[in-house]
Amino acid sequence: MIKITHEITIDEGDIDFIHMRASGPGGQNVNKVSTGVQLRFDIKNTRCLTNNIKKRLINTAGNKITSEGVLIINASSHRTQYQNKQDALKRFAELVKKSVVKPEKRIYTNPPRGSKIKRVEDKKKRSRLKKLRRNDLDQV
Repeated sequence: MIKITHEITIDEGDIDFIHMRASGPGGQNVNKVSTGVQLRFDIKNTRCLTNNIKKRLINTAGNKITSEGVLIINASSHRTQYQNKQDALKRFAELVKKSVVKPEKRIYTNPPRGSKIKRVEDKKKRSRLKKLRRNDLDQV
């Protein structure tokens, strides 16, 4: 069980790890050893998360979600498979933590009178500056 928050734990059976060769520098080790890790988590079929958290997770993950609802996180920045696996789990936990927090509803307010006056004054000032730049032929 992977503990995300006090209330949320994710079953390790819901997470699949695929090991792959990492790209980038590393000499011949890159060609021999599969140090890269791809974490796959099926959001739609998991029972560990509520429907609201699932929806927010899909929104926050963005392009890391496939059309089938599978979250994919690639980790290949470290030299060992273990470190990449830990990195992928850490990034996964951060994503889930972000989706647990409900976004606050924005309270729409009107701009204060002072900011309206300042905006109009700035527009007048800009207009005067542009008038000064004009040639005399334009004003005729």
